[in-house]
Amino acid sequence: MNWQLAAAVFGSVFLAELGDKTQLATVMFAASPGASRVVVFLAAAAALVLTSALGVLAGSLLGHLLNEKVLRWVAGTGFILVGAYTIWRG
Repeated sequence: MNWQLAAAVFGSVFLAELGDKTQLATVMFAASPGASRVVVFLAAAAALVLTSALGVLAGSLLGHLLNEKVLRWVAGTGFILVGAYTIWRG
């Protein structure tokens, strides 16, 4: 197993999810009166696993179609646009 890759992916995803809409939605559900914390955890974890699987699949397919440098530029541009939109809306 490539531990350096695993640590980079874990750290990136962990930091990206902190305070994200996903985490805030999970907090909201867990704070609801009578909500089972186990059910909220399992449902949120399953959703994150599924979205991660879709991300890996999309990345794998795009990796065969596009150059890695192009993918990095597209991803970086996407992040910048989302950030600019968030600031503009705020």
